[in-house]
Amino acid sequence: MVPLLLGLLAAVATLGILTGIRLYRTEAELPRDLALALEVGASRAKTREQAVDRLGMRFAPAVLRLMGPKLIDKKRRKIDQAGNPGGLTLDRYAARRAVYGIFGALMALVGLAADSLVFAGLTLAFGWIAADLSLAQAIKERKRVIERTLPDFLDVLAVVVSAGLSFRQALDRVAERYEGPWADELHITLRQMDMGVSRREAFNQLRRRNASEQVDQFVTALQQGEELGAPIADTLVQIATDMRRTDAQNARRQAAKTVPKATIATIAFLLPGTLILIVATFILGSDTDFGSILDG
Repeated sequence: MVPLLLGLLAAVATLGILTGIRLYRTEAELPRDLALALEVGASRAKTREQAVDRLGMRFAPAVLRLMGPKLIDKKRRKIDQAGNPGGLTLDRYAARRAVYGIFGALMALVGLAADSLVFAGLTLAFGWIAADLSLAQAIKERKRVIERTLPDFLDVLAVVVSAGLSFRQALDRVAERYEGPWADELHITLRQMDMGVSRREAFNQLRRRNASEQVDQFVTALQQGEELGAPIADTLVQIATDMRRTDAQNARRQAAKTVPKATIATIAFLLPGTLILIVATFILGSDTDFGSILDG
């Protein structure tokens, strides 16, 4: 029975692969919004990601319907916080989730056929979270780069504001000299203000697009300084100083956590191995005849 089931699963998997290749190569007519989503950022996406997107784009509408409005809004915020890595859009995310989910389900069936519940569970978990893992990593990396760039940026911005330029002009001038995710965020904010969005609302949207405490601190302090009438240059210098102080505290906190982790690793791995090596050395050096002991 088991060989028959394995053969059936192999046939289904082969059929799925051939169908996927045919779907990938075909030029089926897609809805205009999905076709646009497939093309947005394609030049920045890796070849593997583009292949996955093309395979799963036909299932993206169904995945979005299953997700529901609340989850869709949550994932859209996550994609914005990640900075749309590789041209990622909500439809491309749904396409990848569909492909990974189908792959995980097929592999789980193979695991069940082989009586391996652990393998089936791992593949199901992979299919469920694979699309979110890369998104979470992109958010974490982008947050790290922004928090590392922000204090120096604020120092330069304070100097330019002190030179006599307005805050809007200084922000535009300094943003042109920087590259990376923080510069991208500033360009988005500046374009929003050019389109008529108030400065307060533009910076509130900047805060919502970034899951960073330092960005939140920057926007909050900037708005409070504007309400209280404090000089912007002094406010920027104070924000940069507070951020560096926070970074130093976080570094000391991480260093304090490293010592217990190293101790646990030593006790869990090095100490047992050392004891086994010492005991084995004594036993081998004693020339004990274990055959006679066991026979006895």
